[in-house]
Amino acid sequence: MAKNKIVVAYSGGLDTSVMVHWLKDKYDAELITVTGNLGQTSELEGLEEKAKATGASKSYILDLQEEFIRDYVWKALKAGALYENVYPMACAIGRPLLAKLMVDIALAEGADMIAHGCTGKGNDQVRFEVGIQTLSPNTKILAPLRTWEFKSREQEIDYAQKHNIPIKIKKDSPYSIDENIWGIAIECGVLEDPTVAPPEDAYLITANPKNAPDEGETVSIDFEKGIPVAVNGVKMAAVEIVKALNAIGGRHGVGRMDVIENRVVGIKSREVYEAPAAVILHTAHTELEKLTLDKLTYRAKQDVSNQVANLIYDGLWFSLIFDSLMAFVDKTQERVSGTVVVELYKGNTRVISRDSIYSLYNKELATYTEDDSFDHKAAEGFLALYGLPFKTMSKVQQAADAHASVTV
Repeated sequence: MAKNKIVVAYSGGLDTSVMVHWLKDKYDAELITVTGNLGQTSELEGLEEKAKATGASKSYILDLQEEFIRDYVWKALKAGALYENVYPMACAIGRPLLAKLMVDIALAEGADMIAHGCTGKGNDQVRFEVGIQTLSPNTKILAPLRTWEFKSREQEIDYAQKHNIPIKIKKDSPYSIDENIWGIAIECGVLEDPTVAPPEDAYLITANPKNAPDEGETVSIDFEKGIPVAVNGVKMAAVEIVKALNAIGGRHGVGRMDVIENRVVGIKSREVYEAPAAVILHTAHTELEKLTLDKLTYRAKQDVSNQVANLIYDGLWFSLIFDSLMAFVDKTQERVSGTVVVELYKGNTRVISRDSIYSLYNKELATYTEDDSFDHKAAEGFLALYGLPFKTMSKVQQAADAHASVTV
């Protein structure tokens, strides 16, 4: 009789390294690890050998960077999706792609179970499980971290050392790091105390703004229909653009975030993020929208941006409401084309120029010089009509108040 097969979402970090060995002990099943390369660096080294050494019979490692940026990150960028107006959601945007990958491999391998290494109070359990349920409703989902015997990362480290599972984390440096090309999330250790500033050793790709170059650097970004296509006039593929801006922004200390955020499960957490390219691109993209979108569309999109960010963060990428809102977003982006120039200086991103053939800025209407072509007399009638409802309400209220004072 053939063994059951479990597809395991595998990063090679502490949790999933321990999880493969633990699943091998608890289930009479064949383990198949799946890793999506979204631009993480060190954890990919020797990953296949490590997975097989800890109990996997097969290991998939697929480079998804171009698909990740093109089909996922650019959607979030066009939407202006920043969770709670700050976080560009590098981790959250990557989860639906990884969920899809696991489902595809589970179906191809004939696996009836998918296991992930998310905790019972984290966001990723929601993103993975809702995504898997939506894409493959008959697949059983295993979440060992919600049920196993380990109560702390230190206990996991002890288990790994006892069973000769290779891990890079040490008890005296217990940061949990989740990395992809769009950004890095750092948590645990001293970062769990929101009164303590993040130590410098928590940051991986950004310079301390205090130590960044004393001379600022300007960067131009070309957009076509809301999508970045060139940096400093040089056409680049999606991944190249993000890598280039991460490098430029990182050396100027751009992209550091220290955030108290509301998790899906209702608790607050303190997260430290690094995302230089994301900060630069969101800043530039928003500025180009201000130049090219009319007032009503821009205001409506502000609301949609917040809704899309919440859907992504809450794990609802594969939903009708997400697709519907993205249809609106795509329509708004048809004329969001042009060039934005930003200056990077000691952690700051400042827009210094924006230009587009679709610009709605008219200097002759905006100027206060003798070139002014605005019809100032037209404002009188406009204001009479614009203020009419409020003037009417005020008169009614005053009359009612006067009547009430007389009767009293």
